[in-house]
Amino acid sequence: MNAPVLEAPPGGLQLAQRLDRDPAVIAAADHASRHWVSREPGELRPGTDAHKAAVARMFRETFNPFKPTIIDWPKLSQEERDRLVNLPIWDIAVQTEGKARIRMLSYAYSLVDPAWRGAIELNGWEEGRHKTVLSNLVSSYGIVLEPEPAYPEPRHTEWAYLVTGFSECIDSFFAFGLFAVAERSGFFPPELVDTFEPVMQEECRHILLFANWLAWQRRNMPWWRRPWFELRVAAVWVFLGWERIGLARGMDDGKGNAGKPQDNNFTVKGAKAVSDVDIGTRDLMELCLSENDRRFAGYDERLLRPTTMPSLVRLIRRFLRKPRHNIVGATA
Repeated sequence: MNAPVLEAPPGGLQLAQRLDRDPAVIAAADHASRHWVSREPGELRPGTDAHKAAVARMFRETFNPFKPTIIDWPKLSQEERDRLVNLPIWDIAVQTEGKARIRMLSYAYSLVDPAWRGAIELNGWEEGRHKTVLSNLVSSYGIVLEPEPAYPEPRHTEWAYLVTGFSECIDSFFAFGLFAVAERSGFFPPELVDTFEPVMQEECRHILLFANWLAWQRRNMPWWRRPWFELRVAAVWVFLGWERIGLARGMDDGKGNAGKPQDNNFTVKGAKAVSDVDIGTRDLMELCLSENDRRFAGYDERLLRPTTMPSLVRLIRRFLRKPRHNIVGATA
């Protein structure tokens, strides 16, 4: 049993330190992390105080203090361990969580609004927990990583938060599908898949928070700030697109520091890494769409969902030939 000793999350949520082993308590917390509906009647119009309060309450009340923290690492056969070790993701996965943590916490600490500050601070704490989980996994299975870089606080906190938020929207959308491929193909043992299931659901909560923060931010900033803000959003998308097609080489980390190139294309070639089955592009797109819808289904329908990646993938799908057999069993 690997149960890392973690600092308590912000907002007085001391349950994380209990590490309760009662299966009923753990199951109830897991269910609560996936299902939430606001008690507020009527429309939750983005930009209103009611909308902001509902988003902050959703993130606080769906916090899972147990399952991503209490982990039994299953014993793997040599073949299963080799598959895990050979995945080309571990360095960038650990470093991504480290950067996300410091960027989110830095932005949270810059905010005056207590609702947004508390939610984004908790989001940063959860990113740190994800990094701890990944670090324990690579240690448990003897995966050798490159030396970790420093994680300096970003100089431009809003820019860093935008980069992290939109990046998670892209990566999580594809990760939902790839995770389902790994589960359905049996490429990894069910125990290992179950171990990471609550981490995947936390990523869903993270991008749900980001999408609603973004809508609230747009509707509440002064009119004269909006053009500059939208230019920054456009610049983020250009940066992320450049990064993910493999053209970026050590882009700025938010503090003027350039890092070494990383393989940011795992979402493109990852299906082959987590399955013995040859999965077509359209199959994978449809599975990503269906898994995206499934993971968001338990949350209040009045909260906004990220829309860019689902809309883009649905557009691309129109131009792809339908396969004769849908090997992943996805519908969208």
